[in-house]
Amino acid sequence: MFLYKVYLYWVIFLFFFFFFFLMGFYFLMNDCSIMLEYSVFGLGGVEFIYLILIDWVSMFFCSLIMIISSMVVLYSWQYMGFYSYSMIRFLYLVILFILSMFLMIISPNLISIMLGWDGLGLVSFCLVVYYNSLSSYLSGIITCLTNRLGDIGILICIGWVVSYGGWHFIFNSFIYNSEIYYLIFISSFTKSAQIPFSCWLPAAMAAPTPVSALVHSSTLVTAGVYLLIRFFNVFFYLNYLFLFISFITIIMSSFCALFEFDLKSVVAYSTLSQLGLMMFSLFMGLVDLSYFHLLSHAVFKSLLFLCSGIFIYFMGDVQDIRMMSSMSNVMPLTSSCFNISWLSLCGIPFLSGFYSKDLLIEYSLSSGLNLLIYILVYISLCLTMFYSLRLFYYSMIVNSGFCMYFIGDSFDLMKFSVFFLSLLSVFFGCFFNWVVGFDVFFIYFPLYIKFMIIIFIFLSFWLVYEFISFNFIFSVCYVSLNSSMWFINGFVPYMYMYMYMYSKGLVDFLFWGEYYGLMGLCLYFPYLSNFLQWIFLGGFNYILFMMGFSLLFMF
Repeated sequence: MFLYKVYLYWVIFLFFFFFFFLMGFYFLMNDCSIMLEYSVFGLGGVEFIYLILIDWVSMFFCSLIMIISSMVVLYSWQYMGFYSYSMIRFLYLVILFILSMFLMIISPNLISIMLGWDGLGLVSFCLVVYYNSLSSYLSGIITCLTNRLGDIGILICIGWVVSYGGWHFIFNSFIYNSEIYYLIFISSFTKSAQIPFSCWLPAAMAAPTPVSALVHSSTLVTAGVYLLIRFFNVFFYLNYLFLFISFITIIMSSFCALFEFDLKSVVAYSTLSQLGLMMFSLFMGLVDLSYFHLLSHAVFKSLLFLCSGIFIYFMGDVQDIRMMSSMSNVMPLTSSCFNISWLSLCGIPFLSGFYSKDLLIEYSLSSGLNLLIYILVYISLCLTMFYSLRLFYYSMIVNSGFCMYFIGDSFDLMKFSVFFLSLLSVFFGCFFNWVVGFDVFFIYFPLYIKFMIIIFIFLSFWLVYEFISFNFIFSVCYVSLNSSMWFINGFVPYMYMYMYMYSKGLVDFLFWGEYYGLMGLCLYFPYLSNFLQWIFLGGFNYILFMMGFSLLFMF
């Protein structure tokens, strides 16, 4: 009964969803916002103020996090096992994660952003290592250390911004040095897994699937994008270097998804591709469309993760897409929701992803950039169709020979969650576009340019059909290059060797720091425990002596 009451948190999340959505709708219709300030203390010319900024951007994002969290909590009630105490630990970690995200969303103060930012990294580490295996620990270390690189940039910005009179970054964005913006960009790149910080996102798939649906599709990875949306300054954002970094992220992750057979890894690479698209739209100056795509992507990508989790759950933790045998025959409801999610990811007309993706691509084509941008935009669109249709082919069409007719598709908590999110994936894009009004500006194109996106989508169907019929067209070296994220994973041991093994004469303090730091402390822990055991087993005289010794220090 206690577990049942604890997992009723999803009802509270659902209530807050309606509350935040109505507040966002009110702020949007009245074009207003609320700022709450609390003065902590003042020191010289610097006053330390905690600020809360409530407007339609933060409220709509909070409402979306609430609805996805409620469905994830309801889903994980069955997925993590009924009536087990580990599921309570999982629920509390999810709640801590949501609170950290709120702390970052509602305040433009760099200190509160740092607290939420660091909380996201630490709680995500606890969620990634949830299964307590060696691969989970290694993935958690990669995730945590990469996110700590972003924390360094935020900490430097905190010390730098104080020289301007406070911690508020959002109000004085036009007087700061460009170096502060570059630190913010690099910090956001680490959290949003842009190149060269991309290897932690596929590694974080060692976490449970509800964690991947919440953390790695709608909250943690979009924290960097949301930070750049909040601190948007068009003078610094129109940067061609960052623009091509986002394009390289899109193309690299799409090619990696084409040669991956792990189901969650394919979905993780598609998340990485869409994050690159959001960053690309930001550096094009399309901040509202980037925010729109952030929200719509969170809806259909969480649905894609949850449907993948149902497949993994009923297949006995098998994640290889080659082992899935015509899942549409044995699980028609889940397969329908799965197909809605990847069709929305591809931008099929009149689904949720179409309204954000089509507008974003059309605005980028009308920006007056060179022909290379046109070509890269259409290549990224084709690659999205490639890995999505490849995933559909292996999971729904191919018969691998495994008999899975024992799998049922009865309506339970997991099916209710994916069914609700599938309805949201169909209607959210149209509804939010109608409410906010992103398409009030008409873009005039020739007819063939206007239909070029849909033409490329259907052209990709034929290309994927031809691609699947080929068996041995790529060499092993090319496949291994893409399966290891263009050897980004291989850079980590070389960096370790360069910094630690070959730098003994240059940075000796690293070894002194290890000896007198945590490594030395770990070496002395057994001696300390043996000393304490000797004291407590020595009789009443030793305990009385320690009590008198401690009282002496108290007085």
